[in-house]
Amino acid sequence: MAEGADAAKRKQPAGRKSRQSGLKRSSSSRVSLEKVLGISTVSSSGLTSDPNSGLIAYPAGCVVVLLHPKKNKQSHIINTSRKPFSALAFSHDGKYLVTGESGHMPCVRVWEVGGGQVAEVQSHKYGVSCVAFSTNSCYIVSVGYQHDMTVSVWDWRKGSIIASNKVSSRVFAVSFSQDSSYFVTAGNRHVKFWYLDASKERRVNSTVPLIGRSGLLGDHKNSVFSGVACGRGLMASSTYCITSSGLLCLFNSSRQLEAWVNLKTSSASCLAVSEDFIFCGCADGLIRVFSPSNLQYITTLHRPHRLGVDLTQSLQHGLLPASPGAQYPDTLALTFDPAAKHLTCVYNDHSVYVWDVRDVRNVGKLYSALYHSSCVWSIEVYPELSDVSQACLPPSSFLTCSSDNTIRLWHTDPPTGHRNLYSNDLLRILYVGENTQHLQAEGERGEAAGADGKAGIRVLGISPDGQHLAAGDRCGNLRIFGLEFLDELVKIEAHDSEVLCLEFSPTSTGVRLLASASRDRLIHVFNLERNYSLEQTLNDHSASITAVKFTGESPEVRMVSCGADKSIYFQAAEQTTDGLSFSRSHHVVEKTTLYDMDLDSSRTHVAIACQDRNVRVYNVETGKLKKCLKGSSSDEGALLKVQMDPSGSFFATSCSDKNITIFDYESGECVATLFGHSEIVTCMRFSQDCRHLITVSGD
Repeated sequence: MAEGADAAKRKQPAGRKSRQSGLKRSSSSRVSLEKVLGISTVSSSGLTSDPNSGLIAYPAGCVVVLLHPKKNKQSHIINTSRKPFSALAFSHDGKYLVTGESGHMPCVRVWEVGGGQVAEVQSHKYGVSCVAFSTNSCYIVSVGYQHDMTVSVWDWRKGSIIASNKVSSRVFAVSFSQDSSYFVTAGNRHVKFWYLDASKERRVNSTVPLIGRSGLLGDHKNSVFSGVACGRGLMASSTYCITSSGLLCLFNSSRQLEAWVNLKTSSASCLAVSEDFIFCGCADGLIRVFSPSNLQYITTLHRPHRLGVDLTQSLQHGLLPASPGAQYPDTLALTFDPAAKHLTCVYNDHSVYVWDVRDVRNVGKLYSALYHSSCVWSIEVYPELSDVSQACLPPSSFLTCSSDNTIRLWHTDPPTGHRNLYSNDLLRILYVGENTQHLQAEGERGEAAGADGKAGIRVLGISPDGQHLAAGDRCGNLRIFGLEFLDELVKIEAHDSEVLCLEFSPTSTGVRLLASASRDRLIHVFNLERNYSLEQTLNDHSASITAVKFTGESPEVRMVSCGADKSIYFQAAEQTTDGLSFSRSHHVVEKTTLYDMDLDSSRTHVAIACQDRNVRVYNVETGKLKKCLKGSSSDEGALLKVQMDPSGSFFATSCSDKNITIFDYESGECVATLFGHSEIVTCMRFSQDCRHLITVSGD
């Protein structure tokens, strides 16, 4: 979300809503990232905690979220190179954070926590799979992606690589020994000990080969080692590894696999080690706890929520007991804060939990958040109603939908009566269909989505009276939900292909209609008065329809649609004995694909986002082009979305280069450029008070 500085009044041209606008006109206007609701695909190298401040860090696209779980406050590090973060780790004094990124020629960067970037080095080609500070915070080790095949150690204060070598296996994790004399990498049929002391005779300002010795794996030489941690305290000479098949292994100071224990799970992915405990992250929400000295089993921690949990039914004083037959998300990443005794876990449905493990046999939950686990397609902000008593949802709440087959109701500062046990920002989750497999992130759920992955809800619409929610899915079905109880009222098999846009007619038109348009080139118009019965089907377009809007005032109701056939159709409605009938009044053909459209605040003009990075503004009544505005500050990519703010002062655009730009609607000048998403922005909405812009994305 981007937040303007203090709301500033502006002179309103005739026909605009008199509304305070959230962005100042002047160049002092500050647009800042306020909150991130989500977490990128996480591996064990994508989660870290700082024992000094209690901060937790995880990647969210091109942003690192620094979370303070006790205060439920976020701060952010944004990658100005606009490459997605792939790995991160705190230094042991908590003052610095090291990050790795993915993409062509990625950098390893060091950031001051609470400050900016202080160092960077570029030694990998394709991406960085894991990073770590040495225990004395002098050195950083980074391991590249599999095809990169390099492991490098650098003196980050001097910005020079001091030792490097090739590694042929895919590496999942890295850990430094307590005395910083060696580190261990673990991966596919790979456990290797790398010795820094052997490189001590290094010549000044030159990179020497890093000395590595393989662990002696014995019978486990074909295992995939998904996590590694060097021992602490009395066990500092030992190294612990976990295999994806579910074994916890102990290596002694001679690199020998000395002992192993079966975790009794279908798979395991991560581990965290302290002086007293080894925490092993396993499938089905399990975290097993062992003693570091002899691998003695201690206990199994509480599971998180079950997949498909109803947030409103949760008990107030503790998590729901495990129910037979329930499925739980797999544990993907763990980090332990030995000072506060907090264990942070990320699960594969993209939920984050912080457990208080001061007493491992009686664990308490300090914090949790549930997020979408797949591409977020659409967002709708709940309308401001003139009669507040008619509202089904608290003011300034918003809804999102995703390929994970859920619709989620959010509020960044929920009223007390609406809070629940599992999430501070999430009020409700609406599960569409019975299949909870889609809730688990892509890599884990296999064939659940079908051959083409066409699962999930593609687009949302909220009726102007705030009573109904329309949702179109990726198979062409249209569902209507009542917003008071979030119950399904109507299901219509409307289209042969995914529904791309839904639009309710605004109150000013005097009619109650819903238009749905799809990749199947059809627009269906449904009548709300007759329980969403089909009023008319329009088949003018010859390709996917990307946007539909209603405007005008009764009896002169109009509809505008645009699509990938480069056509804009302006339709006018006539009253017939059977009801309203739309017929074409104007047809405009552009030279470029039209991706999105929004009405200005007077509702007399439409602004259309075009592939050539321009926003073209047309008069709805005449179909004539009024003006053409620049819609992107870059010279690459296509404009995908355009959104007017409710005051009519600004419009926001999103481009295929993943950037968002805010422009002044009158002058066309660029007010702000925002970035942070690592995939294309699929939808944007301004909040009703014009103070925030909410964006959702494929990341």
